[in-house]
Amino acid sequence: MLLDLDDTLFDHQHCAREALLGVRGLHEGLAAINPPSLESWHSRILEELHLEVLAGRVDLDAARVERFRRLYRSAGIEADADLAIRTAAAYRDGYIQARKPVDGAARFLAAIRERAAVVIVSNNLLHEQREKLCGCDLDRHVDVLVVSEEVGVSKPASRIFEVALDRAGVSADEAVMVGDSWANDVEGARAAGIRAVWFNRDGRPSPDPTVAVLRSLEVSHESWRLIFAEEDSSTRERA
Repeated sequence: MLLDLDDTLFDHQHCAREALLGVRGLHEGLAAINPPSLESWHSRILEELHLEVLAGRVDLDAARVERFRRLYRSAGIEADADLAIRTAAAYRDGYIQARKPVDGAARFLAAIRERAAVVIVSNNLLHEQREKLCGCDLDRHVDVLVVSEEVGVSKPASRIFEVALDRAGVSADEAVMVGDSWANDVEGARAAGIRAVWFNRDGRPSPDPTVAVLRSLEVSHESWRLIFAEEDSSTRERA
């Protein structure tokens, strides 16, 4: 069983939202922006800089400070270095304090592990993902951790999935990939010959109705049918 980490098992969305609410009090300009807009701006900037970090073009700590310099600029504020640094530090503290798994993640992994090896396939830095797993007490349910930083390529590239399969000692037709990103997890897995299940807890429209959709990590008969058995589109249920 191959699984994504962020917003599949680890609730990054919750952590980011809580951390942003905390930093709004650092400047009246941020406090004046409604939380959904601030979250949207932050998410876009984070994704832009995250790609730079993964490519090795920007240091992680520098990217964190630059993220908030850009966020302030989006709000019409020219932040000096001290303000950007303080905001980045406050956000990081708030993110760690809010750290939690997606509801049901531990039970889900424990149940999966009774039937299959658990392999995490994630686009990020190795130490960051280890910290999340350990901080949420999910590491004890994981057999293999494959992270883009160490592999040298990111999802949706087939190579990272091939490394995961090799470390698990299975072929593509013996594996299933579960993740929240359609482009990275679903399309990436399918391109590598791996059956994909889309984790879609927000109820987004599916680009392809033939792909199984998992709504939550609740362990149930229906979720097991989605994950462990090939089904045609006429019999597939949503969990």
